[in-house]
Amino acid sequence: MPEDKFPSFEMKVFEKLEGRLGNIHNDQELYKYIESVVKSLDPSADKPRIDKIVAEAKSFEPVEKYLNTDNVEDIMVNNTKNIFVYESGSGDQMVPERISTAEELDWFVKKLKMYATSAVANRHIFDVHLPNGSRCNLIDSPLGPDITIRNFKPNAFSIIDLINYGELSAQLAARFWLYSEGLGVRPANMLIGGMPGSGKSTLLNAMFSFFRPEARIVVLEETYELNTSTQENCVRLETSPEVTLEDLLKNSLRMRPDLIIVGEVRGREATDMMTAMSIGKAVMSTMHAHTTRDMVTRLEHDPMRISRETIPLIDAFTVVSQVNKDHKKLRRVTQVSESSGMETQVLMSDLYTYDYKTHQGSDILPSVTYRDVLSKATGRTPTEIIQEENRRAKALEKLNEMGIRELHTINEFCRDYYDNQKKSMQKLGLESLGTFD
Repeated sequence: MPEDKFPSFEMKVFEKLEGRLGNIHNDQELYKYIESVVKSLDPSADKPRIDKIVAEAKSFEPVEKYLNTDNVEDIMVNNTKNIFVYESGSGDQMVPERISTAEELDWFVKKLKMYATSAVANRHIFDVHLPNGSRCNLIDSPLGPDITIRNFKPNAFSIIDLINYGELSAQLAARFWLYSEGLGVRPANMLIGGMPGSGKSTLLNAMFSFFRPEARIVVLEETYELNTSTQENCVRLETSPEVTLEDLLKNSLRMRPDLIIVGEVRGREATDMMTAMSIGKAVMSTMHAHTTRDMVTRLEHDPMRISRETIPLIDAFTVVSQVNKDHKKLRRVTQVSESSGMETQVLMSDLYTYDYKTHQGSDILPSVTYRDVLSKATGRTPTEIIQEENRRAKALEKLNEMGIRELHTINEFCRDYYDNQKKSMQKLGLESLGTFD
C-alpha cells in the first residue's frame, strides 16, 4: 500500500473499472485493460505507476491469506467490526485481521466492485467473481457494506476426500457412483438436500469424477460454484437480473444435454426441472431441506408447487447435514431414500440413515426401485447390479489405499473403468471380483 493509503487517482481508476473485470481471467488481459483505463485518465502514467495500480487491484488484504488457504470455505467481513472465517471441520472463528476504518472499507469495496458481474437495480447488492475463482456477495448496510466470500478450491474435494473426512463410506460412495453414471444407460434423477453450509454442493461436485466422458452436461447456477474441469463436453451458465434460472432450464433442453445440473432449485424452475426428467433427461440438483420427506413437501408446496404425481420421477433423495461431535462441526450424509411410487402420498424407501446420538450410520440397504430401473434398462439381473455396486466400493477403497484421491485422477480411473473394466480392476489387483462387462 502506498504511503498515501488511499490515493485519489487509484480511487478514480477503481471507480471507472467497476463491473469491468469480473469475466477477465487472464493476467495479461487484465493488465492491458487496467492500463487502458489508467492511460485514459492520465496519458503520462509510466509503467512503474501502472504496475503498482495493477498489483493493488489484484490484492485483497486483509483477507488475502485466507483466500489462499484450502480449508477456509467462507470469509465474512462484517463491515468495520470484525472478520470471521469458516474452516472445514472447525466451523466459524474470528480472525485477528480486520478492516478498522470506513475509509479502508470503502477502498476494499471499490476493489471488489471492479470484479462485480451483476448488481440489482438499486445498486446495493453485488455479485463478484474474484480472480482466483472465489465468489463474493456484497451488500450495503446502515453500518457499512457487509461482505461474504465463498472461497474457491482449485482442488475441489473428491469423493475419496469425503470418505476420509467420514462424511460417507466407500459403499455409499459406490451407490452415488451408480446413481451418477447409471451403467452408461440411465443415470438417476437425484436431489441433494441439506441446510446452508451443510456440504450439498461439495458432494454434488465430488460426483463429477463419476460422469462419463462422452456425456453432454449443462450446468446452471445462480453463482458459479461447481468445479466442472473434469468434463470436456460441459456448458456452464449463470443467471443474471435479466435471465432467470427458469429461463436457463427451458433453454437447456435445446442444448442436447445428457445431464442437467441445477446448482439449487427453489422456485418456479422446479416445474421445468420435472419436465426435463419427464422427457428422459437426467437431472441432479440441490435444495434446502432437513430430511428427504421435507424435500418432497417443499416440492409440493409454494413456491415450487410441483404436481405430486410427477415427484416419483426423482429416483434418489440424499440429505447432507452438519453434526456436532466432540465440539466439532462435521458433515455427514444423514439420509438416503429412493422414491417408490404413489399412493395417497409419494412413497419413500429409506436406504440409509444416520444416528445423531451414536454418530453411526445404519447398514446401507440395497437399492430396490432404481436397481430395478437399471435392471430393465440393461437386461442385467438385480443381483448382477448389486455385485457391480460392491465392485465399485472395493475399487474406491483400493484407490484410497494407493493414495489416488484427487478429483481428476479419480475421474481418469473412472474413464478407464468405463473403457476397459477388466484391465482397470487388474491394475488394482481386484480381478478376482470379476467384471460387469
